[in-house]
Amino acid sequence: MPDPGLKDIWVYLSASPLLGLTITLVAYGLAYRLYLRTGSSPWANPVVTSVALLIGVLVLTGSTYDDYFAGAQFVHFLLGPATVALAVPLYQQFSRLRQLWLPVTISLICGVVIAGGSSIGLAWLLGGSTEIQMSLAPKSATAPVAMGISEKIGGLPSLTAVLVVLTGITGALLGTKLFEWLRIKDDTAKGIAMGVAAHGIGTARAFQVSPQMGAFSGLAMALSAFATALLVPWLVDLMAAML
Repeated sequence: MPDPGLKDIWVYLSASPLLGLTITLVAYGLAYRLYLRTGSSPWANPVVTSVALLIGVLVLTGSTYDDYFAGAQFVHFLLGPATVALAVPLYQQFSRLRQLWLPVTISLICGVVIAGGSSIGLAWLLGGSTEIQMSLAPKSATAPVAMGISEKIGGLPSLTAVLVVLTGITGALLGTKLFEWLRIKDDTAKGIAMGVAAHGIGTARAFQVSPQMGAFSGLAMALSAFATALLVPWLVDLMAAML
């Protein structure tokens, strides 16, 4: 009996739902080692690198996303507990939060309005359809909220999901460098900005910088999702009347 080839071995392994979970953990482990080897450079963000590695594996093996997700859905399930766990570092910063409730509120409102308004306006100027504009409007909120808003206002939830991920990756890559250019040193301000603009992926990057930055980023991410659900539909109606 001839020895099995690589393709035959892959077919055998792909029948196990644990394969998706295994390659996800291996990809992130390799990506995180690379991140540390580069001195924690934002350009080697482990989320970005692991996503690229996983895409490469799926393309090379001809696997479908559904087959991969059958095993990787356990990681997806852990997003909920991980989000709730953000309350722990936030509680540790509660005394500071009580002092800053007014600037935090103003920052959230401004951030949500600017993120949604600029997305709609730029898409309109570049000739994007109404459907694309509506898909872009909630892109700075966390994915489940953004997809629900997109569907409600006439966008494509699947397109919104992609845009949310791209927004988070861009924020994680460029956010800390932008703070350096703008000479912003307060971790509270940086955390709020990162959470409003880059949701969960940006929050993960914020925790890599400091616990305080991560805590306020997690707070801003949660509150901006709520504010986006309230403000974006109103903003869409307002801009539709203006444009």
